[in-house]
Amino acid sequence: MDVEALKALKPHEFEEAALGYRSSSDMASQAKDALEQRIVPQMRKALKGETVDAAAAQLRELTKDFHYIQVECGLISTALNAFASDVRPAKSKLERALSDADEHRFTVGSDGSVAYPAAGRNPGGLPPGPGSVNGTLSDQARAIQRQAGAFDPNPNYAIAQDIANRIAEALKEATEADQKWAPELRRLKADDDLTVSDADWADVQKDTEGVRGAGQHYLDSLPQPPKDGSPKDNANWWKGLDPDQQQAWTSLHPDVVGALDGVPATARDEANRIVLDESRGQYQTELDAMPKPPANEWTWINAGGYASKVHTDEWMDWYRVHGKRYDHLTASLHGMESIQTRFDTSGKGGLPEAYLMGFSAEGNGRAIVANGNPDTAVHQAVYVPGTTANLEGIGGDIDRAGAIWRVADGKSGGQSVSTITWLGYDAPKDVVKDAPFSHYADDGAPAFNRFMDGLDASHTGDSEPHRTAIGHSYGTTLIGSAARQGTLNADDVILAGSPGVQVPKAEQMDVPKGHVWNLEADGDPVPDIGRFGHGGTDWDGPWIIPSDEEFGANQMATGSNVHGHSEYWKEDTTSLLNQGYVVAGRGADAELKAPPKHWEHMR
Repeated sequence: MDVEALKALKPHEFEEAALGYRSSSDMASQAKDALEQRIVPQMRKALKGETVDAAAAQLRELTKDFHYIQVECGLISTALNAFASDVRPAKSKLERALSDADEHRFTVGSDGSVAYPAAGRNPGGLPPGPGSVNGTLSDQARAIQRQAGAFDPNPNYAIAQDIANRIAEALKEATEADQKWAPELRRLKADDDLTVSDADWADVQKDTEGVRGAGQHYLDSLPQPPKDGSPKDNANWWKGLDPDQQQAWTSLHPDVVGALDGVPATARDEANRIVLDESRGQYQTELDAMPKPPANEWTWINAGGYASKVHTDEWMDWYRVHGKRYDHLTASLHGMESIQTRFDTSGKGGLPEAYLMGFSAEGNGRAIVANGNPDTAVHQAVYVPGTTANLEGIGGDIDRAGAIWRVADGKSGGQSVSTITWLGYDAPKDVVKDAPFSHYADDGAPAFNRFMDGLDASHTGDSEPHRTAIGHSYGTTLIGSAARQGTLNADDVILAGSPGVQVPKAEQMDVPKGHVWNLEADGDPVPDIGRFGHGGTDWDGPWIIPSDEEFGANQMATGSNVHGHSEYWKEDTTSLLNQGYVVAGRGADAELKAPPKHWEHMR
């Protein structure tokens, strides 16, 4: 990077190229959404059979191609903008130095040297001759230059030296930017095929890390997300970003954008899908490289005269080294596949498009999946699963929210509905060891309240949406804790198989009177057992749960074909129909069961 190269460099050309890549990214995003949200659903609606399924499968592969193009072009756009941002100060510094040199009629060489004319007078009366200086970056050398300038009779010497030093600084900064960004941009290349593999997505993750590291200075110059901001603060921050800044944050920190309550569902979905695909690529690549578990996992031994089945020594040796990580990878990948299946089934059974509003594969995992866009929906419902819920088993919870959507959509009179599966907390892992304790609910409740407030902050409808919180089992305890700890931003609450909600009265659930609805099926043991850990207490007695008359909830009928703890979302049941009525704002049409249950003998 010499003077001529830096003079010729035009940062705006890189920004124009960045705009072109961003446009390509946007077009790919639109194509992906058109395939997933319109074309495939309309095909499924109009046609049936193996041919349609085969065509849909091929279009899903095309959707993956477009998503890959969207992400990589967005990353390239951000990298080009970051390079322009890094090199522009050096370019400006050089231009100012050259302007000063021209003003003094100095000559600047291609190597950055500055030649100056004769000026001033020597002690003997003769004018000192012309000279030439080179810039330096060393503080010690500059100190010597200043001393020399104080004694040099030619006043042009000090001026030329200052200009030469500024040119040297500009060339150094431009060289550093060039050397930093050139290899990063060279790495942003795709394979020469039409298959987006797990290895490709793992490579995208490495690309992102490289561009993020190189572009940290650029990212720091952008408006930052509010620290500990409210959902409304987050919404205002996002609205205040221009398209290039939104692209930069989504490309370099999709995990940050995807987790911010209050950011539009479409933006969170875009960010979280990047995290999902990169995580899946990384996990699958790591799993493929791991030694497979031995085929002979089990053997029989004689234990005190009885045959006992135990793991083989070979398998145990493998498990001690790889087992824990292997289990995490396989469980997480199973959950990711469940989320992808929901994306792929938009239009099937009338299901609307899906939005991934939260995702993480760390620990037990996080997944927040919406059926339909909550930002435009008239009716919103957020379903919170209970004990044992984790990323591996998210498919069943997604299906439950889908079942609620189908019924509510049919009862909404044409008004839009969005139902959301919210796995945004660490649920108890074990019914006996963990579920009796409240800290899982208490720890997760603030995040649930922020999410509910975020639905308000990002909503763009003409009027306030009608919002329902739905909990199952321990999920009802979390909803109760959210109401107890803060303000539950909901209009209705549905509690299914509740072991207790930490408060003894429906009026403490932060919704209007008469808008707490309870479901307890025949043969569900959880309410009877759970009350001793999560029931509320007041003057009416201890251990009060939503199934009790004293609690004051509407006791909805579940129907004769719903039994036990897990059938509340069974198709064609009174239980599911009643939930649909409430979600659609028609709670008055829900069938109540009578008489209410009394538990005086329990107290």
